[in-house]
Formats: sequence, structure tokens, C-alpha cells
Amino acid sequence: MKIRVKPLPLPHGILKRAAVVSHIPLRSPMNLERLPSQAAWHHWGIRCGFETAFFESHPGGSTIRGNTSAWEAEAAWSVGYVVQTDSQWRTLTAEATVRALDGDLNTMIQRLEGDSWNVDGTHRPDLTGCVDIDFESSVVTNTLPIHRLEFATGAETSVPAAFVRADDLRVQRLEQSYRHLTATPTGHIFEYRSSTFDFACTLEFDRSGLVVDYPEIGRRFNP
Repeated sequence: MKIRVKPLPLPHGILKRAAVVSHIPLRSPMNLERLPSQAAWHHWGIRCGFETAFFESHPGGSTIRGNTSAWEAEAAWSVGYVVQTDSQWRTLTAEATVRALDGDLNTMIQRLEGDSWNVDGTHRPDLTGCVDIDFESSVVTNTLPIHRLEFATGAETSVPAAFVRADDLRVQRLEQSYRHLTATPTGHIFEYRSSTFDFACTLEFDRSGLVVDYPEIGRRFNP
């Protein structure tokens, strides 16, 4: 995600609860519910736009299909994506198309054995060790590590990702981490950090592990 936002203050009481468990991490009671068949987000702040996503489960894993259309920095763009995961929510493939004033671009990304990656058939050793795909244009891909990992409350977990830029679909390594702060009646609160962009914020997820609120980037409709 882009970084031109300030860290979001934590909801009242979370700092106190996080401090209690900071020295002895506890296994978080994630107990995620099944993803809905569809969801939508209003993108705001750094861009103005709308995102829709559709979720399908099958014996071998899951398929996420989505699209974001937005106006950002005096330019319009639309990014469509299809992400395939295995049964453990590890990214297998990701396809994306961006449509903009200059025309259309496409990319095909594959995670291979040993967590190595190919981008449009070219091996990318700089991405080795990444398990997740992350689209700058989307808030949906934040759900991948949330479903894939077991988080210990108060402990920071490093989850580097293959990061796909919105404007030209170039792919770079994204160093990022998630810290589970607390469970709420409606979901979970995480602290998110990216050393790549020197950025931090708090993210609110619903009970199915989908982002409800990403500060100044996107908020879900009717979570």
C-alpha cells in the first residue's frame, strides 16, 4: 500500500492490553469465519475509488477475483486481479491487468517451490522467501497472511510480500510485519509496519479476516 498517511491512533484501551502481553505472547484466538462470497470497499484519502472482490473456495485452495478503479494524482486507472492460493493460503499465482490513459498492461506472477518467484516468466531472486502477493491497488490482499498464519498476541510477525504497483504493475519486494493487538466483538485489530516505506498504522479486520478499515486508503461497505 502507499505510505502517505499518518499512523492511526489505537482504539481506547488497546495500548494497555497490548502492553500486558508484550513480554509473554499469547496465541491469538483468531477463529476466522468463512469469507463472504463478495465484498466492496470505498477507497479514499490518497486516492478516490471503489474496489470489489469475489471469493471462491475449492478443495485445492481459494480464488480471489477483484478490481479497483480509482482517480489518483490527477490520473485514472483500473486494476483487475485474480489470485490463486493453495489450501494453506499460500499464493500460487497472481494475474493482473491495469488500464490507464497510456493503454493496458498485463502481468503473470508465480510462486514456485522454495518460495522463489517468476514474474512474466523471468526468475526474480529478490523475491525469494515471500509467500504472499500484495497489490498496491487493493486492500483485499492483506487478508492472505491473516488467514495463513497463527498470530501470537503482542508478537510481531514478519511477512515479506511480492508487491505489485498500481500504475505499471512492476513488482518489488515489500518488507512488512503484522502484530496482533487484540480481538474485538467484530474482529481483530493489528498493528501493521513496513520498513520498505517507513510506514505504520493500525488495521481493523472483521471476523472473516477482511480489512474493514485501512486508514486513508479504504473502508469496507457493510462489513
